[in-house]
Amino acid sequence: MTDFHALHQPGRPLVLVNAWDAASARIVAAAGAAAVATTSAGVAWSLGAPDGDALGLDLAVEAARRVVAAVAVPVSVDVGAGYGDPAGTLRAMAAAGVAGVNLEDGARGIAEQQARLAAAKEAAPGVFLNARIDTLLFGLGDPAEAITRAKAYLDAGADGVFVPGTTDPAVVAELVAAIPGPVNVLTGSGAPPIGELAALGVARISLGSSVAQAAYGLVDRAAREAFGAGGYAELAGAADYGRLNELSAGSPGTGG
Repeated sequence: MTDFHALHQPGRPLVLVNAWDAASARIVAAAGAAAVATTSAGVAWSLGAPDGDALGLDLAVEAARRVVAAVAVPVSVDVGAGYGDPAGTLRAMAAAGVAGVNLEDGARGIAEQQARLAAAKEAAPGVFLNARIDTLLFGLGDPAEAITRAKAYLDAGADGVFVPGTTDPAVVAELVAAIPGPVNVLTGSGAPPIGELAALGVARISLGSSVAQAAYGLVDRAAREAFGAGGYAELAGAADYGRLNELSAGSPGTGG
């Protein structure tokens, strides 16, 4: 299997179209993905829970295990804030076969998050530990604060840093120039094209929960159309039934 760590190359970013179950993972892999990442929000929603560590570790690990078994490429899992025990969570995810995890800091202080990251890395040294920094996403600070945290987290053992909350080229360029490790940004509709972000030196690009949101948005629109106007126009462009069956029956990562 491809070395997940080696896929993080500034200027040649790893592009992650985040999945939330075995079927979506196989669709992404069949499209040519070098790796598959999950979205904690999408996984939680698919199992009837809100995002934010509400799902519980056991269900999260089982979901990860199913995705790992479904594809032949490395799998990275979003573990949110670590379900209360980052070290235990990393150990369980490593046993499930994941190649990487995202671990977020939220409103925690730098020293506290450094300790959590160090413990997680010690528990699963072979797993790519992507330290998510929520400074910009939640308005907790400016890019300088994100950079300070990034350096501290890398010192604590993180392999890369994830800074959601901005795709502004000037800010992204500032982050990449100042952070001595792979930088991951969160994109979606309205963000600069992948090529533009690659030119800025980004090493990883994630679509996050946006694909799951788009899929569930289709369910919402189709249901409202059926119960309202009584039509089916929203179903245009649906995935082919036969192809989905082939993907579901095929060997991991083969696309059929």
